[in-house]
Amino acid sequence: MGSRYGGIKQIDGFGPGGETIMDYSLYDAIRAGFSKIVFIVRDEIEETVKEMFLPKLQGKAEVHFVVQTSDKFVPAQFQPVNRKKPWGTTHAMLCGMEVIDGPFAVINADDFYGREAFESLAAFFRTAPENHHAMVGYTLKNVLSDFGSVSRGVAAMDADGYLTGMKEHTVIVREGDTIISKNEGNVELPAHTQVSMNCWGFQGGVFALTKQMFEEFVDKNHSNPSAEFYIALMVTELINRGLGKVKVLPGGVTWFGVTYKEDKEEVSAKIKDLVKQGIYPTKLW
Repeated sequence: MGSRYGGIKQIDGFGPGGETIMDYSLYDAIRAGFSKIVFIVRDEIEETVKEMFLPKLQGKAEVHFVVQTSDKFVPAQFQPVNRKKPWGTTHAMLCGMEVIDGPFAVINADDFYGREAFESLAAFFRTAPENHHAMVGYTLKNVLSDFGSVSRGVAAMDADGYLTGMKEHTVIVREGDTIISKNEGNVELPAHTQVSMNCWGFQGGVFALTKQMFEEFVDKNHSNPSAEFYIALMVTELINRGLGKVKVLPGGVTWFGVTYKEDKEEVSAKIKDLVKQGIYPTKLW
């Protein structure tokens, strides 16, 4: 929704030709081997997103647009749904269920993940068992904003690099050389902590489990208009119930994103530098 950014950051221009951050993610995903693109949008911007992306992707990938509405997948006894805030990232992902039938990646439209993230996910899917999923891990110190607090899912891992749990920290700030989470008092987080930037890889079978978990979430939270079912929460449930494993992949090399309006100039400069290095062409499409 871009409340802190002051606009619809997902379709704002950052590249030398006015490219959105999402343009670069789509470009990286396609060259890594992904062949289907699913946009989860809200009704108000569906036509705008279609106009922006359909001409670019024609002939390059199969494209679908799915509108996320607050009543989708909500059990009948809790209808009609009276809330303005979306149900969260797990619900957004679940809305893709009608058009996704195999392994898939999930990303935020306003985060730049880097080509390595998509390459690591594509490689993972080639050999992963059906109940093994993936999270691309990023180092906390590299994914903060200089202009205010950020929300990050902090990963706990076992010795083999599999997630044992996720905890969503919604207010993380840098104070001098220290990184502080202000969720429950002031808790210092190590700079090299692995976090989720919502770059995930799931097998198609996850949808049935996710639908069940979302219905349980609605049952417990239907009267709370601000409750959100984050992917980090869903993944933690998946692990705790022994329904699958989640590998933390080392593809999180380059990340930047826009939380605040002030982030735009820095992000544009970083993209310009990647173009200068030859990692991306000046004209993407």
